[in-house]
Amino acid sequence: MTGLEGSLWRVGHGREIELGRRSAIMAIINVTPDSFSDGGRFDTVDSAVEHALQAVSDGAAIVDIGGESTRPGAAPVSPSEEQARVLPVIEALRGRTEALISIDTYRAETAQLAVGAGAHIVNDVSGLQKDAGIADLAADTGAGLCIMHTGRDRVKLADVIADQVHFLERSLAIAAAAGVNSDRIVLDPGFGFAKETAEENMELMARFSELLRFGLPLLAGTSRKRFLGAVTGREAAERDAATAATSVLLRLQGAAVFRVHNVAINRDALDIADAMLNARQEFERKRPT
Repeated sequence: MTGLEGSLWRVGHGREIELGRRSAIMAIINVTPDSFSDGGRFDTVDSAVEHALQAVSDGAAIVDIGGESTRPGAAPVSPSEEQARVLPVIEALRGRTEALISIDTYRAETAQLAVGAGAHIVNDVSGLQKDAGIADLAADTGAGLCIMHTGRDRVKLADVIADQVHFLERSLAIAAAAGVNSDRIVLDPGFGFAKETAEENMELMARFSELLRFGLPLLAGTSRKRFLGAVTGREAAERDAATAATSVLLRLQGAAVFRVHNVAINRDALDIADAMLNARQEFERKRPT
């Protein structure tokens, strides 16, 4: 698998999305007061819904709804508070867009309610390793899964890819034991999640294609991350151009899904990358052997 072949990601409520031939954008919708770059901007139902619909208009195929900040040092919220933030947004979006809806949570209880409200995908930043009930939910409902690597709250292996393999193999074993089909799964290497230095994140970028060994679609979530600021010297809200650059670089290494704040700039950048990749594929097809 090179990351360029078309494959179907089957998700909840009988939906699916083709991945590989054209990059897919997952828009970040933070219904929170304290997310690192846009906390408080979309923390009402109306503002979150309008932001999500604009993201779809700008080219997002998926909207990812989160009710708890996952930035380093963020205060946890209760399950009831998380659910009060996200469920009304999901319910409102269900009737207003054909875009896929993702719930960003590590709690099976929240995931279950969100899927019941209309979410198609569960995006778990703990890689199923905090609450394995998310795997059971996905198996029972057919919801899609984003399984993310994290180095938080554990000792990592020294080699950046060896640690990815060590962690994600355990996550995939949890999913398989629950009966989740592989065509429901996308993997996310978790840029910035206990990758403390710009150098570590850049090495992960440089070696990203090694993760294609899993034979599963890959998601890139670099948007406005701190390591981009370390390289560019820019504050979080000013990192969209840097994000788009990483999106292109990771697309060239096989990433299929891109989780971003600014959909429009990444859609333009990825359209160029997709066009180049298609041209290269066509050239290789026609080239005499």
